[in-house]
Amino acid sequence: MPPLEAHGDFPVTLAVLTGAGHTLDPAESARLAEELTGALRAAGASAVETGPAALTRVVERARQSHEGVLISAGNLVAHPALLWMLATEPAGRTTVLVVPDPDGDLRDDRGKVLSATDGPGTVRYGGAMWVAPADLPLLATVADRPDLLPALLEAGLVPVATPLRLLRAELVHDTAELTRARAEVAAVDEDKARLRMAVKEKDDFFTTYAVSTWSPLVTKLSARLRLTPSGVTAISVLFAVAAALAFWQASRPALIAGGILLYLGFVLDCVDGQLARYTRRFGAFGGWLDTMADRAKEYAAYAGLAAGAERVGLPYAWPLAITAIVLQTVRHMTDAWYGALHDEAAAHPRPQAAGGVGARLSAASTRVQGDTGSVAYWLKRIVVFPIGERWALLSVLAIFTDGRVALAATVACGLVAFAYTLGLRSLRALSMRVGVLDKLDTARFRDDGFLVRRVLGRAGLPAPLALAALAAVAAFALVATLLAGWLEPPAKIAVVVLIVVVLGAGLPARARHGGPLDWLIPAALRAAEFLTVVAVGIAGSVPTPVTFLLIFVLTLHHYDLVARMEKGAPTGRATGDLLGWDGRIVLLAVATLGGFPADGMVVVAVVVGATFLFNTIADWRTGGPRP
Repeated sequence: MPPLEAHGDFPVTLAVLTGAGHTLDPAESARLAEELTGALRAAGASAVETGPAALTRVVERARQSHEGVLISAGNLVAHPALLWMLATEPAGRTTVLVVPDPDGDLRDDRGKVLSATDGPGTVRYGGAMWVAPADLPLLATVADRPDLLPALLEAGLVPVATPLRLLRAELVHDTAELTRARAEVAAVDEDKARLRMAVKEKDDFFTTYAVSTWSPLVTKLSARLRLTPSGVTAISVLFAVAAALAFWQASRPALIAGGILLYLGFVLDCVDGQLARYTRRFGAFGGWLDTMADRAKEYAAYAGLAAGAERVGLPYAWPLAITAIVLQTVRHMTDAWYGALHDEAAAHPRPQAAGGVGARLSAASTRVQGDTGSVAYWLKRIVVFPIGERWALLSVLAIFTDGRVALAATVACGLVAFAYTLGLRSLRALSMRVGVLDKLDTARFRDDGFLVRRVLGRAGLPAPLALAALAAVAAFALVATLLAGWLEPPAKIAVVVLIVVVLGAGLPARARHGGPLDWLIPAALRAAEFLTVVAVGIAGSVPTPVTFLLIFVLTLHHYDLVARMEKGAPTGRATGDLLGWDGRIVLLAVATLGGFPADGMVVVAVVVGATFLFNTIADWRTGGPRP
């Protein structure tokens, strides 16, 4: 096995060997301690301590130096890579080694370790954990407890689960167990196992069978070439841009080439994550870049397909591309915030959430997710129309039909997936009875600007979700009315009325956003803003590519906010946009009344795009961790 190196944005880790009850003879015990010390140092530990008060000493030292602490039982036999994986958790969160056990006292809930308080769990403690610097104060309060992990869980810690998968780890108690455990560890090729483990354990259908079957070969080659994950991401962007340009040409050979390039770009999109997990080269910048690149590549493909269809005289392609980008962005907003809500519910479960339709749906979903590989399991993963299935559909239909058909199919499948996920998640959220948006900077994630923060928000009205949903519905109604021909452009009065209604969503900005469905507010505000842009475009006879351009730039801004939250990236200058959604739609209203809506859209796109680029470059150059 090649030497392990600690990578990523984590401080140097201190390590401690805790005592364990076993009947090993002193020589074997000393040898095992030496092996564990070597494994801990290979995982990135700058110092390893043992003894009755070792944990207390190490925690105090770690708190002073802002280091993490890697804790291992003294009778653990494991692959060093498992300890390395603990110390290089991607988001720098506390993580626990877990072993599958249907009678365990822990459960793995969406990658989080929780106590199995209501019956048998799914996993048990594997004998090692890494405590992040942020959680050291909590660790200090229970450092003298013999039941360390249960004490941390009782104190409110929700660590990340690090499963064994293809590697081995065992807590041994006698010589026979020690011999057997060493043999099991030696029987596994650690490097090959790590390479295979770099592939996500539960991925989507297309990715699992059409990408992950051979992408580890590309991952291994990338590692040998010393490519970074962000470097692979950059190459995948080039493939996607080339695919979009091929789609724009719209000839049959160009469409075939575009479909193949898009597929290869998606393979590389998987490889960048696999390379990060294989080399343990994680960083907030790399995670942020991967998220932003994924969206930019997909939406560039939409634009290429629409431009190509228009090039050969197929109508309605750009409206389909606009529909696809609006729908997908709003869906992604619900995905991000539902994930945050689920994590909050796992960390702070409410007893009254048990029972009801939502609870039964949660239980059914857990059962299906546990039945890996079954028909129901794959149907559940396919129906949500994940990125692999979307890119596969675009590629195949582009090769065999045309851009308009590919976009229409994407919209149709996206609508089905949105209806399915929105309905089921709303029912499940009602059963959770927790809030999440109020736990963060609410105004930031609403993307409120000066007008809402300083003026409209003072109204202090209640029901923020109701008014945000009303704004989205009103914008959709005007778009539908204009498309039906019931109002003739420029329809300036209708646009102004819509702007006033949408701005009403800013009146409850200072109200508490802690309702069980308030996680939908960011998505509703995004839908209201995007649909207002579409309404202005239709009413002002703005060229559809210009409307698409503005929405594309706005998606980058909104994804930036969410990606920084999800990847633990610095908020930096992205906090407190002066314009906000409110300022942008007011500018569009002024442009519409002034008779230059197209110019207004271009100006807003330039301002938002330039601000996004300036903030991004400034933040990552000064304080942004790099992979």
